[in-house]
Amino acid sequence: MSINLFLLIMFCIALLVILFLFTKLRRVRGQLSIIEEALEDIKSGNLNRRMLTKKNDMTRKICYGINEIAMNSQTQLIRQKQSEQAYKRLMTSISHDVKTPLASLVGYLEAIECKIVAGEEKDEYVHVAFEKAHYLKHFVENLFEWVKLDSGEQIFHFEALDLNEASRDIVADWISVLESGNFEYEFDIPETEYLMRIDVNAYSRILNNLLQNVLIHSKGNKVIFRISENDRQARITLADNGKGISPDHLPHIFERMYQCDQSRSANGNGLGLSIVKELVAAHKGTIAADSTPDKETIFTILLPKSL
Repeated sequence: MSINLFLLIMFCIALLVILFLFTKLRRVRGQLSIIEEALEDIKSGNLNRRMLTKKNDMTRKICYGINEIAMNSQTQLIRQKQSEQAYKRLMTSISHDVKTPLASLVGYLEAIECKIVAGEEKDEYVHVAFEKAHYLKHFVENLFEWVKLDSGEQIFHFEALDLNEASRDIVADWISVLESGNFEYEFDIPETEYLMRIDVNAYSRILNNLLQNVLIHSKGNKVIFRISENDRQARITLADNGKGISPDHLPHIFERMYQCDQSRSANGNGLGLSIVKELVAAHKGTIAADSTPDKETIFTILLPKSL
């Protein structure tokens, strides 16, 4: 092969390489221009902007990264808007649940202070005012507890305790309350020891809120509390024979501020069951409700033995 032919071949190869690199550079410049345009679009608030790229593009990873950032930002924005709407609804509900009984309380106290009522009627007004004040106190306590749970500021102290013994101590305090409310009761708690890690204050709140929910809302006259256990988990059920919960309301009863009585004439505040759900979740457990209208409602809690 002559040297001239060799040089010609090398020149052609060099020309092809230069042409290839020029084409690549031109495509990269075009892609960079598109990237710059997309970034400006996203920066201006268009989080729906996505970048298309081919498999062999040098900027493929950059485009994928920008798309992921845009999608994550869009998801966070949606969640933020949902959270803002939820908190607006929460504030509206709180305003109603505080303002109404507070106005009523002030009205009763003003009647007493201005001596509009006297004798037995005055005593009745004092009793009603006391109940309104107690409701507000209970509502504020529930609200603060829910806020701590929702913000993750609640501190739990888990320790190995006998679940059966702890349950007996809690439900025993409810016997007089149930009897005064003309409730029959059945407590089925194993006599054997069942050690598991629980926060006793949180567990007490779980059972107290559920029992209080039965007394306030069930309109029944019998409650059954039962615990069954195996090597993996404890199953806790609380059943009543009251009016039940309609299928439309049942999926929402653990939501914050949700009340089946949309007229808000009931004594509940829509926080009790949502607190129960959060406390059960803190124990890595689950809670579910099953109800037959005008027959029964059953709450079932499953708590794992090993936390």
